[in-house]
Order: sequence, then C-alpha cells, then structure tokens
Amino acid sequence: MEVLLEAPTAEDTRAIGSALADLLRPGDALALTGELGAGKTTLVQGIARGLGYAGAVVSPTFTLVREYRGRLRLYHVDVYRLERVQDAIDLAFEEMLDGDGVLVVEWGDAVEQLLPPEHLLVELTVPGPDERRRIALTGMGPSWAARWERLERAVQRWGLAA
Repeated sequence: MEVLLEAPTAEDTRAIGSALADLLRPGDALALTGELGAGKTTLVQGIARGLGYAGAVVSPTFTLVREYRGRLRLYHVDVYRLERVQDAIDLAFEEMLDGDGVLVVEWGDAVEQLLPPEHLLVELTVPGPDERRRIALTGMGPSWAARWERLERAVQRWGLAA
C-alpha cells in the first residue's frame, strides 16, 4: 500500500499532516525519512495541528523528544544525532505508544526495527530547487490496510499517479 503525493508549499505539507492526523489512533507510529530540509518537522506541525494542538511545534533535534497534547498525545522524536541503536532503545518508544500516544520519529528509517510492525512510513523528498515536496506514504500491516481507503480520500487533492 503506497500513495504518492506532491506538496507545492510548506502549508500543503502541513495540510497533509493534518489530514493524516484524522486517521491516527492511540499506539500508532510514523517513521519519517528524507534528507535535511525535506519537510519532516513541517509535516509534524500539521499532524499536531490536526490533533488539536495550537502551540508551536519545533524540531526535537537537540532535545530528542518533544511532547504535544491534543486529541491524542503526540511524541515527536528525532534520532538524527543518535549514534547507537541502544540510544534509541533508551528513549522508550514502547512507553510512548502505551495509552493515548502517537509516535512520530524523524529519521525513522534508522530505527524502523524498533517501531511496531504496523506503522506508517513517510518518505519526503525534494525533487527540484523550489519548495515543492514529494511525499510517499507506505502503510505497514493490517491496521493501515483497514484505513487505507480513508487515507487515500483524505490526501487525494495532493495525489500523483503511481
């Protein structure tokens, strides 16, 4: 299950995040990948907004974990600076996913083996010199399969032909 999107502006990237937020459930995990400046934090700003958080959302690069409270608790994690998998294990992903939490991990491909088998992989790329972004969403596992049609409808305005 994969859908390809194009976000012409940063606000489109936030809007895609907000659309994803409507589908999130407690215990969900999202692995965000992409080069520096690809829009990972911008997408998380939209997710937080979609979950009802009205404050500022900034990169957790130096703090590693930021928590935002909305309809669901959002744990925004950045593992870019971690040198060992054990450092990521020490962040206690499992505890963040208990209760009413959603875990969003920037540079999530580095620790994907630590995420639940059912998660959403979000790959952001910058194909050209402008701020246009490409976003590929890949659903892993049955829980995303059950939501896939709703996800496709929620993001159809940004869709690209596969």
